[in-house]
Amino acid sequence: MPVKINWPAVGAVLLPNVGGITGGLITSKALPWYETLNKPKCRPPNWAFGPVWTSLYCGMGYASYLVYRDGGNFEGAAKIPLMVYGGNLLLNWGWTPIFFGAKRPDLALIEINLLNAAALATGYLFYKVNPTAGYLIVPYCLWLGVATALNFVIWRDNREIKESPKIETVKSE
Repeated sequence: MPVKINWPAVGAVLLPNVGGITGGLITSKALPWYETLNKPKCRPPNWAFGPVWTSLYCGMGYASYLVYRDGGNFEGAAKIPLMVYGGNLLLNWGWTPIFFGAKRPDLALIEINLLNAAALATGYLFYKVNPTAGYLIVPYCLWLGVATALNFVIWRDNREIKESPKIETVKSE
């Protein structure tokens, strides 16, 4: 008997990971800069972020599938929760280019606070359509709390550190 694949569920789980993979590429290029920053001793090790975010993205994606399925997709009760979720994903994906790409923990701190609001709204709205979907957002919200605290401490403890100036070469004539 052939295995039937639930393509909408697969797509929903993969979607948030697209931004996560892109963010991972941006982060890997900025690790030399990141390693120069003062960071709290209690922060998770660098290797933990990839697996944690992948797990969270999969849970968020599956939650969105449950809402899509049980809320009548974009024609029913799922419309607003899925729109808020889309905004949440955009905010989530936007944090990494601000923090690591632009090397702006100050702006990233503002952005992650908007992200926290969007994540809480997503969880609440998902819960109203499918309680399991709402519960699947809880670990994401908790991890965002850790990320927000880490962002704050890095911003606070590195306000005087500026990106090293670019060295320009002088052409010999």
